[in-house]
Amino acid sequence: MIGADADAADGDALSVRDVDGAGGASLRLPVERWDRGDLSIVDDDVAVEVPCAFVVNGRPFAVMLASPLDLEDLALGFCLTEGVVTSPDEFQGVEVVPETRGYSVYVSVPKERSEALSQRERAIAGRTGCGLCGERMLENAVRQAPLVASGSVFRRGAVQAAIGAVAEAQDINRITGAVHAAAWIAPDGRIVVIREDIGRHNALDKLIGALVRAKADPSAGFAFVTSRASYEMVHKAAVFGAPMLVAVSAPTALAVESAGSAGLTLVGFARPGRHAVYSHAHRLID
Repeated sequence: MIGADADAADGDALSVRDVDGAGGASLRLPVERWDRGDLSIVDDDVAVEVPCAFVVNGRPFAVMLASPLDLEDLALGFCLTEGVVTSPDEFQGVEVVPETRGYSVYVSVPKERSEALSQRERAIAGRTGCGLCGERMLENAVRQAPLVASGSVFRRGAVQAAIGAVAEAQDINRITGAVHAAAWIAPDGRIVVIREDIGRHNALDKLIGALVRAKADPSAGFAFVTSRASYEMVHKAAVFGAPMLVAVSAPTALAVESAGSAGLTLVGFARPGRHAVYSHAHRLID
């Protein structure tokens, strides 16, 4: 479990992003729209995805397709949840450099951590929907999630409040209809921070990176994602120490198994008026 020991990058690390802060995450393009027999040319907002090459201590490690937004948060969250570093203190710095077709993300870690990476023989060429792309050794593909020791409990009403709140706060998705969100929810159902990305794994890594930078207490809320709950999503939430992961869609069988062994409450099909609890239901009360 990752503790909240990293220094906050700035004073507004935990803030709900507005549309004006969306940077280059969307692009307006002309499209031919057919609607019930009527044909028109209109401008449409389209989500942007670009390759982001992660370079650790000068060594290429991963290439991911991502939304070009909050890449410093993505770098920190990805390094923590993928085991590049074992604590925030080992994340020594990040530099995001624009390239012709995307971004290079240069990460600095202790020498012993970069040496450990070479032993894993992992070079990811990831797609937006893939969290395991490029894993060469099967024993590294499914790792035991760390135990979540939090005794936090939440009211069912907080889950229901989060459903509507997250939908309203998805600024990029509202104009493009093409990105996922990951949000940190307070016990009263209020959004503390939200991050969006074309990839669901990236959105969760961005959220975790933002929370760690702000020294957030993992026991003081729960994670909410606008996607299915796969094994990787459960693993990332458990690494951060989140006591509960709520997803709007279904979990996989491996995600349920992993959440059960990690002590994490896993909620799926979070829709207005209903949800299903797949593990550790004791954390949800009336």
